[in-house]
Amino acid sequence: MDRKLSVVAAILLCVLCSYLLFAQNEKANMSFFITSIGIGKGGNLGGLAGADMQCQMLAQAAGAGNKTWHAYLSTQASGDQAAINARDRIGKGPWYNADGGEVAADIATMHGEGGSGSPVNRTVALTERGRLVDGSKHDILTGSRPDGRAFTDGMDHTCRNWTSEAEGSAQVGHHDRSAGGSNGFFDGGGGPPNLRRDDNRRDAGTPSWNSSHGTAGCSQENLASAAGAGLLYCFAIN
Repeated sequence: MDRKLSVVAAILLCVLCSYLLFAQNEKANMSFFITSIGIGKGGNLGGLAGADMQCQMLAQAAGAGNKTWHAYLSTQASGDQAAINARDRIGKGPWYNADGGEVAADIATMHGEGGSGSPVNRTVALTERGRLVDGSKHDILTGSRPDGRAFTDGMDHTCRNWTSEAEGSAQVGHHDRSAGGSNGFFDGGGGPPNLRRDDNRRDAGTPSWNSSHGTAGCSQENLASAAGAGLLYCFAIN
């Protein structure tokens, strides 16, 4: 009897080890995630360098620190500094989430330039831990237009290029493609009516994953007053 129990225990241990190894490999292959936590200073991310560091630290903690990670953020032209487009910072793809699922094959697909809409939605845009992002925190900082490029209208869409907790505004996207209605349905945009938030179809209009609206301000309270926590999209560039 004891021998049988030992054999069963050994088999279970092998199965557990195989599962843990598989899960570890998935995280190692991860090349896209939403940060599970924000920096906590509203739109002051410490510039692009601070945002990239946040992505790198969380990826490292999740077992994917062997890659170079960048935050999906644009900055606007200021003085002698040229604008930087978020889409130019994220590598060429393909990108995979923490569960090993392909998010997008390339930049054009990520931005819906093939005519079928971007593939980003709440079921694929997972955190580095492989978890869904709470819909009450669906405002993801981007500072970008729908095509992933910086704004050129002279207004502040990046909280002074991610250095301000006070003046300015931040353009955000909705990772779940929801307009934020309490019933869990889209209530805006040009897509089909009553498209469920948890439907795995692609968005046919706004709200956008990367450019839904601007915030009322740049403080952490301003972000939270809508549906945000200063979360970021992170991409492995290599």
